[in-house]
Amino acid sequence: METKSNSFLMDEPIGRLMGKYAVPCIISLLVGALYNIVDQIFIANASYLGSYGNAANTVVFPLTVIALAIAVMVGDGCCAFVSLSLGRNKPQDAGTSIGNSILLTVLSSLVLCAGYLIFSSQIIAMFGGTVNEETFRHSKEYFLWISYGIPFYMFGQAMNPVIRADGSPKYAMASTLAGAVANIILDPVFIFVFRWGMMGAAVATVIGQIVTAVLAIWYLAHTKTVKISRKDFKLKWDIAGRTLVLGICSFLSQISLVAAMAAINNMIRKYGAMDEIFGQTQYAQIPMAVVGIVMKFFQIVISIVVGMAAGCIPIVGYNMGAGAAGRVKELLTKLLMAEAAVGVLAFIIVEFFPAGLIGIFGASNESSYYTDFAIRAFRIYLCMVIFSCVNKAAFIFLQAMGKAAASTMLSMVREIVFGVGSALLLPVFYGLDGVLYSMPVSDILTFVISIVVITSTYKQLDGSMANMVLESK
Repeated sequence: METKSNSFLMDEPIGRLMGKYAVPCIISLLVGALYNIVDQIFIANASYLGSYGNAANTVVFPLTVIALAIAVMVGDGCCAFVSLSLGRNKPQDAGTSIGNSILLTVLSSLVLCAGYLIFSSQIIAMFGGTVNEETFRHSKEYFLWISYGIPFYMFGQAMNPVIRADGSPKYAMASTLAGAVANIILDPVFIFVFRWGMMGAAVATVIGQIVTAVLAIWYLAHTKTVKISRKDFKLKWDIAGRTLVLGICSFLSQISLVAAMAAINNMIRKYGAMDEIFGQTQYAQIPMAVVGIVMKFFQIVISIVVGMAAGCIPIVGYNMGAGAAGRVKELLTKLLMAEAAVGVLAFIIVEFFPAGLIGIFGASNESSYYTDFAIRAFRIYLCMVIFSCVNKAAFIFLQAMGKAAASTMLSMVREIVFGVGSALLLPVFYGLDGVLYSMPVSDILTFVISIVVITSTYKQLDGSMANMVLESK
């Protein structure tokens, strides 16, 4: 039957399925991350923008994450709901979830775009853009054009996991890749040839986002597993609500990251002004520019980590829906091992090769203060990146199992309680370095909780397996 076309998710070896679904998802997220990272690389290497442009990019970055948070709540929630519905042989519910998700994405993106355009100055100030006049000017220019692309950005990001859930992870990857390639080609043309500055970087990004959105629209008209009809676009609050509940962890993990970044940016502005070097006007933007670069590298790492876990959502959801607890347990073990390996590799890079990383972002055009602070920032801020990787895998796996409450709790504790709390508290005692210490402290505390939750999940899966054995006798 067509409704069982995804049954291979319960038949193929777990390792093969991880490769089939996780690798395209990783590439999709990495390519998505490249939008902002590529902008920052070209901005940093443009002598007429430099660290001022880098700082402006850091200010605007959390504002794009807000849009991403809403998009992934809808998209990841729909992905999990569709996978669970197909596993339970309820294809109509899957179609309704997709139709409702499209509607919610379009409406929310238009509202957010309008809010950004109306309150741009206030929002930029809220995220630390007033560190000096030049940074504020670049931030306003970049943010204006990025805001115009918000509807396209959100649509492409929300539909990407939906396309994966429909059984086309390679297409999801290709659509995101096409947009990123357009951005990479146009960035140097607009920044170096036309010398459009921050506007050029933003316009290149928006064009890439439009390409991805158009490809997503084409796919939705040619779905493979789930058939979407006109009636699916009529909002059904029971299904829309369950979809959003499954995606709330993705939303909170992103939106709470925004809260942490807002706290970090403002602490950088406050305690940087008290620093002997960075308190000088000509160097005031350096800490914000540097921390933004460190976050961009971390975004690459976390894209791999989230890609592994999110790519497994259809596999987990289908097998949970079909009652195959043993396969879910095997997947959890292999996923945690893979995530830890990524963390080890990232740790080696940031601790032993930070100068090479900062060189990519135009360090040769800056003062020695820029390079020295950047090396220190990489080594301190990401020294517990291994724990970050394992924590993120635990959050998403619980979400895929349908445990939205536990997953949400972990995300909130990590980003709000530990992330924001340590970012506000530690600088009081350690000044500017306290901002850097906030990341490893938060990861250590969260890891302790993650171990408890992971152990509990293993016990639950063992219990499910035991019950299935008893029922078969």
